[in-house]
Amino acid sequence: MEESQLPKDIKPTVARAIAEDVGEGDVTAALVAEDATATAYVIAKEPCIVCGKPWFNEVFAQLDPRVKVQWDVMEGAAARAEQRVCVVTGPSRSLLTGERTALNFLQLLTGTATMTRKFMDRLRGTTVKIVDTRKTLPGLRAAQKYAVRLGGGTNHRFGLYDAILIKENHIAAAGSLAKAIELARGLHPKLPLMAEAENLDEVKAGLDGKVDVLLLDDFPTHLLSKAVAMARDYRKFNKAHSLLEASGGVTLQNVRDIADTGVDRISVGSLTKNVQASDLSMRFVNAAATKPAATKPAQAR
Repeated sequence: MEESQLPKDIKPTVARAIAEDVGEGDVTAALVAEDATATAYVIAKEPCIVCGKPWFNEVFAQLDPRVKVQWDVMEGAAARAEQRVCVVTGPSRSLLTGERTALNFLQLLTGTATMTRKFMDRLRGTTVKIVDTRKTLPGLRAAQKYAVRLGGGTNHRFGLYDAILIKENHIAAAGSLAKAIELARGLHPKLPLMAEAENLDEVKAGLDGKVDVLLLDDFPTHLLSKAVAMARDYRKFNKAHSLLEASGGVTLQNVRDIADTGVDRISVGSLTKNVQASDLSMRFVNAAATKPAATKPAQAR
């Protein structure tokens, strides 16, 4: 992943996470001699797609620039069970203080990237895209959406400001989907326009309204196929091309059946909402120290 594609909020996100964990100081790390140094390995306990290197590195960069991290598995690459992912060396106190925060980022983002890759593997041989949603952990949206991209997925809109998505409550408030589309076009003509459809009548309204993306919410596969046929017929006689996106109840077990209906995209909220962190651990292998010094606990610098 090129640096230009990294989220711009890594430093403040890491700083908040360190402050949350360290507070006024790591009182347990103070039991270790101040001049002790150590080497630790991060091990993948299960197969995964490694993701989160920039956050992991930043944790130790902010805590102690003397800590060095050497990566054996690159960002976005696959790791085997029991494979060494990286080696961390430096002052023992700093390694102990940063261990949990650094692993929290690495485990969470690796879990997101790994699950995204599993969905993409199910769609091998198709052109269907897996897209994420706004169902993210508060404060970690940019990081999680980065992990989705690294796993091979595609990002939906980032927030409420960069695209219009007309959903059932907007339709109810406006009176109809057609009216909601008309209002949206008038208010923000340059923004991408997406609309949710809950039945074939709303599919027709969305196609007539030439929305950029039409979300087919909780459609069974036979209705998805009908919606795809409607869109195909519509494209024969109109220049507009609305992408069809299946959403709701998507799992690894049914995603291929959904893709085979001919939709363009499939959104999967569980990628970032129900994410299961990958099992990674940090193991200390040696430490050199003199007797513990009576000093203040390590601070988050």
